[in-house]
This record gives sequence, C-alpha cells and structure tokens, in this order.
Amino acid sequence: MESRSTSPRARSRWASRLGGGKAGGGRRWLVGAVAVAVLTGAGAWNAVASDEPPPVRAVDRTFDMPGATIDTTYFTSGPEADRRPAVLLGHGFGGSKDDVREQAESLARDGYAVLTWSARGFGDSTGRIGLNDPDHEVADVSRLIDWLARRPEVRLDAAGDPRVGIAGASYGGAVALLAAGHDDRVDAIAPRITYWNLADALFPNGVFKSLWAGVFFNTGSPEGGCGRFTPEVCALYERVAVSGEPDAAARQLLEARSPSAVGDRIEVPALIAQGQSDSLFPLDQADAMATAIEANGAPVAVDWITGGHDGGDLETSRLDDRTTAWFDRYLKGDEETDTGPAFQVTRTGGLDSTDGTVQTRGATSADYPGLHDTERPLPLSGGTESFENPPGAGPPAISAVPGLGSGLTQLSSLGVGGLNIDFPGQFASFDSAPLDTALRITGSPTVTVTVTSTSDDAVLFAKLYDVAPDGTQTLPSQLVTPVRVTDAREGRTVELPLPTIDHEVESGHQLRLVLAATDLGYASPADPATYTATVEDALTVPTAADVTTGSAPLPAWVWGLPIVAAVVAFLLLTVRRRTADAPAPDPARAEVPLEITGLTKRYARSADRYAVRDLSFRVEKGQVLGLLGPNGAGKTTTLRMLMGLITPDDGEIRVFGHAIRPGAPVLSRVGAFVEGAGFLPHLSGRANLELFWAATGRPAEDAHIEEALEIAGLGDALQRTVRTYSQGMRQRLAIAQAMLGLPDLLILDEPTNGLDPPQIREMREVMIQYAAAGRTVIVSSHLLAEVERSCTHLVVMDRGRLVQAGPVAEIVGPGETLLVAVAGPPLPDALVDKAAALPGVASVERSDGDLLVRLDDATPSELLRGLVELDIPVNGLGPHRRLEDAFLTLIGGDTP
Repeated sequence: MESRSTSPRARSRWASRLGGGKAGGGRRWLVGAVAVAVLTGAGAWNAVASDEPPPVRAVDRTFDMPGATIDTTYFTSGPEADRRPAVLLGHGFGGSKDDVREQAESLARDGYAVLTWSARGFGDSTGRIGLNDPDHEVADVSRLIDWLARRPEVRLDAAGDPRVGIAGASYGGAVALLAAGHDDRVDAIAPRITYWNLADALFPNGVFKSLWAGVFFNTGSPEGGCGRFTPEVCALYERVAVSGEPDAAARQLLEARSPSAVGDRIEVPALIAQGQSDSLFPLDQADAMATAIEANGAPVAVDWITGGHDGGDLETSRLDDRTTAWFDRYLKGDEETDTGPAFQVTRTGGLDSTDGTVQTRGATSADYPGLHDTERPLPLSGGTESFENPPGAGPPAISAVPGLGSGLTQLSSLGVGGLNIDFPGQFASFDSAPLDTALRITGSPTVTVTVTSTSDDAVLFAKLYDVAPDGTQTLPSQLVTPVRVTDAREGRTVELPLPTIDHEVESGHQLRLVLAATDLGYASPADPATYTATVEDALTVPTAADVTTGSAPLPAWVWGLPIVAAVVAFLLLTVRRRTADAPAPDPARAEVPLEITGLTKRYARSADRYAVRDLSFRVEKGQVLGLLGPNGAGKTTTLRMLMGLITPDDGEIRVFGHAIRPGAPVLSRVGAFVEGAGFLPHLSGRANLELFWAATGRPAEDAHIEEALEIAGLGDALQRTVRTYSQGMRQRLAIAQAMLGLPDLLILDEPTNGLDPPQIREMREVMIQYAAAGRTVIVSSHLLAEVERSCTHLVVMDRGRLVQAGPVAEIVGPGETLLVAVAGPPLPDALVDKAAALPGVASVERSDGDLLVRLDDATPSELLRGLVELDIPVNGLGPHRRLEDAFLTLIGGDTP
C-alpha cells in the first residue's frame, strides 16, 4: 500500500516528519480544551536489569486528570541530553501498564522515550471505564502528550508538539487510532487486534454478540453489577442484554467512541495487525480501518497474524520488531529502514514432527488486496430449504467460544474439524462440487440468498465449511457471520458477506454454505419461527492471486530483521530441530505407565533459575502416586510437561515407552484434570461431556460415558446447565471428563478442591478402585491426610528437585503416633478429651471416626489399658506416623 499515491495534504503531514519538521502544528479542539495535568507523584528512578547495554531507566508517576488518577511509567535509556521521539503504549481491556513493560523497555533501548499508562478503571488508575470516551480516555492521552512535550529529552516538531507515536493491542489499539483522529500531534500508530467500529463489532449486522459482550463487561466488572463502567455504558449493556437486540441509542453511543467516528481525520502512517482467530474483532474491522486511512493519503501496512482474541499465536516478538521498524521510519525519519510489505498474512503449514509445534510462514504482496480481490464463482446445489428457529433459541449451534477458541481455531487452521455443532432441523446447507484443484481463499466470500420467515425478522448465522471427501467438516477459524434480515415475511433477497479468512481448500474437497438459526455466541429471537432460504447465485470466493507464500517457514525478509540475523536465526532453528528429534519408542518400557528422567525446566528468560531441575522417578501399573511439595515446588509444571502442554529444557518423559511431545499419539491414553476445566455454562453437564468427547474425534462407544457419569455422582443435576452448579459439582464433572475413555494413566491436580468431606471420601475410593483395575493414577494434593489414605506411593518435591520417592509406608516410617481403630459411632467430644488426658499421652485427634494418639512417655500397652478403662470400644491399634510429619521433615519445615 505504501506504493500508492497520497493526497498532497496527507503527504505534507507525514513526509515532513522524515526531515524533522511538521506541517501545520495546530492542535484540535481537544488539545486546546484540556487543562495541564498535575504531576502528583515524583517517583524514583531505577535501572531495569538487562542483558543488553545500555540499561533502561524507569520512573512511576501518577497524573491527576478530571475524574481520575492515571498511573504511568516512563522509560528512557542512553544519554539524557539526547532528544528522541516518544512512544505511548496502551494495554488491552482488563489489563494494565505492566502488560506492555517488556515492549517499553525494548523501545527505550532502541532510542525512544516511552510512556505506558493504565487506562481509567484498570490497574492502579482510578475513574470509570468509558470505552475510550473522547472526553475522558482519549483526552487523557492528549494530556500525556502535553507532558511529553515538556520533557527535555523528547524531540519536538514545534513548541508543545512532540514527535510521538502510539501503539497498543485491542483496547489500547483503539485508543491509538482515536488519539490520532482527535490530536494531530500524533505522528504514527501501530494498532493491533482492535476495532474500527465498536457497534459493528458487538452488534454485527444488527445481531447482539451476547457471549463476547458478557465477557467484555464482566472483565471490567469483576465484582459484579456495573462495577467500574460509567453509568451510560452500564445502562447500554443491561438494556441490550435484556432485550437481546441492539437499539439505535446503543449503536450511537458505541459509534461515537469508535475510531470510525474520526476516520476521515486519521492521516498518519498506520501499521495494522489483526488476528485471524478472532471472533470479537474479526479481519473486516482491520479492512475498514486500512481502507479509510489509506483514502486519507497516509501510508498503511496490514498484517494478518495467526492468533487473536480467540487464542493462538499473537506473534508478539515479530510484531514488536516490526513496530520498532515502523517507528524508526516514521518517527526517527530513517528512510533506509525496511518496514516490511504492504500486506502480510501468516499461514499455517502443519505440525513440526519433532516437537508438535505449528509451522507457519508468511505470504506477502506489494499492495493490500482488500477482501474481494480476484474473485472466483462456485455454483452451489440445494435449491430452497426450510429450517426452524426453536423456542427459546435452544439448543444453539456452536462455533467460536471465548476461552475455548485457542485449541479449536488451531485445529481448524490445520484443516482438522473442531468443535462445530449444527443441530438437525435448525440449518440449511448448500454444497459446491468437489474441487478439481486446490483453492486458497483470502478475503470475504459472498453469496446472494432470498430469505423468508414466519416472523417479521429472521436472524441467520452464515458459515462456510471445508468438507473433506470423508465428510469431515472444518470451519476456518471457527468464524460465522450473523445477519438480521428485517421485513422477511414476504421474502427478502440479501447479499451475505461470509467471514474473512485465509484458508486453503484441498483438491477433492467441497465448500458447504450453512445458514443456521442459532449460535451460542449470539442472541437469537426467543419466539419460534420457520425460515426458508434459496441461493440465488454462485458463491463468490476471493483468491487474492498476487499474495504469494514464502518458500521457507520464515518469510524472506524475516519480518524486518537484518540478513545476518536471519542467517543466525535459521542456524539456531536448524540446530534446535536436529536436537529435538523424538526418540523411538522403547519396547522394554511399553508396560511402564510413566518414567521421568533428568527432567529440567528453567524459568522464562533465566539461565540459572529452575522450575524443575533434574527430576527422575518411575510409576508402575496399579499405583496411586501422590505428588507432594510446597507451593513453588514445581508440581504443576511437571504435570504440564507430562501432558505435553509445555516443553522441557532437558531430560525426557516416557509414557508406556513413548517420548512425550506436544500432540504425541500416546497422550490419548492419558486423562488429565490440571488447573481446572472449562465448561460451556449454558449446556448441561452431560452435554458438556458429550461435546468434549466428540471434539476428540474418537468413536462414541469408546467414551464409556456412563461409567464416567456414575463416578461424577451428580444424579439429576447432569441434566441441568453447568452455570447452576456449585464448585464441588463442577469439580466432580471435571474429574468425570478426565476419566472419559477410561485412560490407562489418570492425572488429577487438586481433585478434592471444593468437595465436602463425604465427597472427598468418595473421591478416595474412586482413585483406589480405578488403580485396582490395573490403571495408574497420579494425584497432586495439599490434603496430606487424604494422600496418605489414598496413595500407595509418593514423590516429594521441593524447589524443583526430587526430595524422596517410594511407597507411602516407607516414607512415613515408624513413629510415636498410634492409630486407634474405634468401633461404632463417633466418640463424644468429652470421651476424646478424657483420652487426651491419660498419663503419658501428648494429644488425641479424630481421623475418620478413629483416633490418632501421639504418645509422650506412655507405652502402647499403657495406652490400651487406659482406653479400655474409659470404655472406648477399641478394635485395633497400630503404629502410625502422620504423613504431615514426614513431609515437613523432608522439606525442612516449610508448609505445603
């Protein structure tokens, strides 16, 4: 896009900055209206540790703004007398200035004065969240620019006019765009995964994006109610959430606080990065901003990354480097800096067989193609189809789900069917013929459809599946396009824009257009209705023929890195992949559920701090192994490496003789409950388990779902929605989910959290019985008494290292505590107190109806005589040293 011509007005604005001056320099009304911010906290300078000289100086400051106090940090490096451009870094919704600290330090080392801040209502800043209100959040940015203009180390274009760029993601990306439209002192911007029109993002085509809006609102109101939002924003959400349909006032408020409201005034170079895995702010939002800013005559580059708000790789390091290059060009005026192509899209290319990571490569073009470049028609079959909107719009179809998107979108990007549910009778489908050759879709396909409804309006959800010859459906990036068709009783013909994607359809595959009546992520009419749909013309598919894919996993220009660095990166990757080859299975250990050897994991960006270090142990069939250690011992890190969720720095893990790598096939023999489970709150417990198993792609008969449900013990609650469950009920459902398929190795992390004592006792029996059938259980828990009762073996860790491993009896050993088995009902408290008062007895504690007696100087026979004299019905007595004692001894007295 940079090669396109620009208007004289815009060209004079940004071209003059390359030479050190700025055309004009007058401020808009916002800048003239604001008062000078009052510095309320001087702060103290400190050096930020870095492996690369020079060090970074950082100072925390607070600014009094009208109605809020804004918390900031200011970063500089190098000689203080040198004037340099400034950069403001904004954070995402729900975050704070701390989220962008690493990028701020990097930019400071590269010769920028960097100011980060927490927006109103976030972090340590006060005030209420106004969704980037021009009178508040955007005005705050202009006041911060005022302050930068007074800093002696910041380069000025004119008095009160610093050379300044703004970057940020999501919420911070939107404020970068808004500030550029409201304050003409902004010289360059680099927004990421953000919105152009918030009304279009939350009310696309007149349909309320209810699930994302709920996440959005609850993030800003963790305490419930209106929380930190301004009253007008709170009223908007509550009104639309109740009605299920956006009104004109809601649209007007959100549009006024969107970059699109000042789109004709954003005339600065813009590097726009948007996520392909993003059902919140999809790619069409980036297209709208790129089209508008380019029309103003400013240079624009567009970068489609693999991840987004639904999860996946945000390509942070690459985008940080590209942002620095962008600012070097347009803030420092370095015309030799390569800012990269006008259009870049990251494409997936399968899994690396050595470590299971997704391979990516860049595709580029010299011009931004837009969403409808080089279109190709594909006829669709199907004629006219009828389908129902069910009463209450349930059960809803499922596509993208906030919080579950990362795994699902990664599957779809690899051409693997994700969790896509369309209920029979609630959708119409229209298929293309099988493709003769492969087809790359880059942009937004369109189709013309005539829709008729028995109600006034029809709400449809359009999606385009890639259908393999075996019938497997893949929904690219899990995206759908909602559309409200008004006045549909007599039939209306509409052109439907389908989701913007970059997806390759293989030869022999078909494209399937599905029009569904419901979707979990959106509000549908509660009243039942019958819809009919007729495809009037061929499906039009954009192919963007000028976008070419690089021949290597990294693009040729290596995203702005110098050639030497690219060579070094290639060599490092080559060496790493050669050393990461997966070892062959070991037949001698094919019957060993788990063997860990020399396992090591360092903390990020640390060469000498370890989360796990040189850990080795082995687990046999039929064992229930307890993994113990204080907080920070490395237990959860070990379990995550065992599950293939993170990669060890050294050592190996073998499950049934197979080395563990992300996505290793042997992991299908492992069930796990680690760090909680995510359930769809609007579905029942049973439906959640069924959907989870369906997503694995394994046969339904292999799920053994009835056995898992029996273990869960939820009774009639299985038919209720999960949002009505207590914590204990959710915990039991999560454990049942881990047991689906009756895995040979079951891993449970804190399985008794949220369970009451009878449920804990039931869980103990479940684990014992599960292992007795020849399977293996590994359990991590802080309830040492439960571990002692349920586990046959223990592994004790401390500070990432193995302290001791072996049978429970061996680790607990002999001791001076006796277990007294008592017949009949629990003893009265008065009788227990009398036992504790016996001569030579130090203490007596209850233990599941029995007694744990710690002796002082009495002998066991003397104790037995005293208990009988108290008429306590003793039916057993034996040595018992509590696991807690052994544990504290092993770790030197630390608490778990």
